[in-house]
Amino acid sequence: MPEKVCRYVTTALLIIGQANNAADSDPQLYHKADPTYNGRFTVPVLLDRKKETIVNNESSEIIRMLFTEFEDLLPENVRESAHPAGGFYPQQLRQEIDKMNDWVYNTVNNGVYKVGLATTQDAYESGLFPLFESLDRLEKHLGRCGHWPYLFGKAITEADIRLYTTLIRFDVAYHNIFMCNLKMIRHDYPRLSHWLRNLYWDGGKTLNGHAFQDTVDFYVVSCPHCRISDVLLTLGSVQIRV
Repeated sequence: MPEKVCRYVTTALLIIGQANNAADSDPQLYHKADPTYNGRFTVPVLLDRKKETIVNNESSEIIRMLFTEFEDLLPENVRESAHPAGGFYPQQLRQEIDKMNDWVYNTVNNGVYKVGLATTQDAYESGLFPLFESLDRLEKHLGRCGHWPYLFGKAITEADIRLYTTLIRFDVAYHNIFMCNLKMIRHDYPRLSHWLRNLYWDGGKTLNGHAFQDTVDFYVVSCPHCRISDVLLTLGSVQIRV
């Protein structure tokens, strides 16, 4: 089987392709930063092009770095410190955001991959049921006072951004390709569906124009997962499913 690697494109989207000695392939980026590196090649990564090295490859840390470490480079009126609600990680909500991030990451963000890449029925079910229990929990959360139109009220926080990246892919890729198919967001979770559509379609000042929509390409969302599914089929790692 030809080696599969992640390749970066100018739109900052990721696709899976044949290794072709391109300067922007995932292994080459890691080896350029550390020629002795022999671990996993993961994405996303934050690159320092000037020093030609990887700054960070942990998505949760990169998110916070983007709105903390680069503050001095921004006009004062768009800095986190100038945001009336306290920015994406407001001091008064940090404990609640951290708690939500923890269980959402383990059961939703990472949960869909536990399901889709499971190689046994037990592993599949151990990821599937916690995933939908957490989606049920999020649906109830949005119905509570003070948790609308975003997860923690009237302003977008880091928790919304982290959840969005998984839910915008859910019905398109995870439901049918990764077999996370007990329910669908658009049919079975009215509050989550409304929350998701609001983030995607709102072109107003709150969302900095269509910032969420402009960073989504549904072809790129679905195509890599189809290829991963093909690899699992080739290897015979297909779950019985429920």
